[in-house]
Order: sequence, then structure tokens, then C-alpha cells
Amino acid sequence: MDNQEQKKKKDTNKIYFLIAVIVALLGTNVYLFFQKNKSDQRIVTVSDEKTALQTELEKLETELDQANSSSGELSEELKVKDEELKTKIAQLRVALGKGKLTAGELAKAREDVKQLKYFVGKYTNDIDDLIKKNNALTGERDSLKSTVNDVKQLATRLSKSNDSLNVRVKAGAALKTSAVDIMAFRIKSSGKETDVTRASTAQKIKVRFAINTNPIAEKGMHDVFMRILDPAGNLIIGEGGAFMANEQQLQYTYKTAIEFNSDGKTYMLDWTNRSPFEVGTYTVILYADGYTMGKGTFSLR
Repeated sequence: MDNQEQKKKKDTNKIYFLIAVIVALLGTNVYLFFQKNKSDQRIVTVSDEKTALQTELEKLETELDQANSSSGELSEELKVKDEELKTKIAQLRVALGKGKLTAGELAKAREDVKQLKYFVGKYTNDIDDLIKKNNALTGERDSLKSTVNDVKQLATRLSKSNDSLNVRVKAGAALKTSAVDIMAFRIKSSGKETDVTRASTAQKIKVRFAINTNPIAEKGMHDVFMRILDPAGNLIIGEGGAFMANEQQLQYTYKTAIEFNSDGKTYMLDWTNRSPFEVGTYTVILYADGYTMGKGTFSLR
């Protein structure tokens, strides 16, 4: 009876032992399962963070390129900063491209991206400031150009006005005569001169005139040019020289000079015709200081 009880007791202990082993195995499996699941979750989290950081790097690189393309020519300082940022992005991309990252490497990459984000933002702001300054300078330049053009136009107008004024002053200062008296003469063998009205006896003419009062006319010697037109309207060529009057070049019949002192003096010009006079009316035109001074006519029968 005692042997059977002892045997039964041993069988019961074996059963308990087996149950304990089974429970321990089940506990171990459950522990390993949860540990594996936790590890899988950590790998997924690390992978997601890598992807997020890589996406952030691509976004920062795009912002950097857009800032550069909108600014035109960069300053030397911004060029250096641009190269530094591009180098940092390349380094982070290499780091994130590794197959595995430790928790420390991931934390460092996260911090580097954060700093890079700050510097790209600052760089973009610097670019915006540069664009604003360039726009302001462009506006000032355009305004200056407009001002310069306005000044040039004003100077041109003033120059034209001054030229016009000079012309008017010059014209106003020219000598003028209100009347020109002309008579024909014959020269006797004794040298005495007598006035005539016949073309066949006329040999010379005397042109008499007085200068109008002109306070702005220059006192002193003035050249006087005389043009004589025959009855057919043809210029009688005397000395054959040319001069400028009324903005055109003309030939003269006779040239002399008179002294003007604004004293009301009467002047007399003598001109001898080398050819016989013709019947008809002659026209005599006097010029001085580049303008017509006066004119008169005489007739021979």
C-alpha cells in the first residue's frame, strides 16, 4: 500500500514538473513575441523618421534653389553661404542613406536638419532683402535716369531758347536804314560829276543812307555789302565775292565798310559801272551784320 502511494506521489510530481516546464516555455515564447514586436515597431519608427528627414532635406534643397533662381547675381558672401548649405545637405543625405542608424545618429541627423532648416530660412530672408534692395536701387536708378533726361530736355530747350534769343539779339543789333536814295552821275573830262537820268550818259551811282538809331548796335566798323539788280532782275557782278545774309550765301556787287557811332551820320557809297547802263529800273539792296539793311531803286531812260 505504501509502495503504491509513493508511486502515485512520484507520478503527480512529474505532472506538476511538466506543467511548470510548459508554463515556463509559454512564458518565454510570450516574452520573445512581445520583444520582437517591440523591436519591429522601433525599426518602423526609425524608418519613418529617416523618410521624414529625407523629405525635409528635399524640401530645403528646393527652397534653396528657388531662392537662388529668383535673386539673379549673388553677392560673394551669399555665394559662400549657398555652397555651405548645399554641402551640408549632401552630407545629411549621405548619413540618412545608410542602411541602419543608431538612436544617437538619428538624433544627430534630426538636430542637423533642424539647424539646416534655420539657416536655409535665414538665407532665404537674406535673398529677399537683397532683391528688395536691388529693386529699390533699380527704382532710384530709373528715377535718376528720368531726372537726367528731364534735365537734358530742359537744357536742350534752354539752349534752343538761348539760340533763338541770340538770333533775335543779333538781328536787333544789325544796322538798319529807313531810306536809301540813289542817283546816277556822269563824269566829265574835268572830273566833275553831274547827275543824269539817261542810261547812255550814266557812268556811276551814288547811294546815300542814314542808319537808324539803335542802342544795342555795336559801335565801330561794319562791313556793308551792296547788290545791284539790272532791269531784268539779274545781279550785276562786280568784285564777284560771296557773303552770308539772312541765313543764305549771296554774291555781292560791291563791298565796303563804314564806321557806326550812332550819331545820325549820313553815309554815301560810290559805285562805277564797268559796263554801259541799260534803260529801265535798277534795284539796290544793302546788307550789314548778316541781315538786309535797306533797299532802294533808280530808273534810267
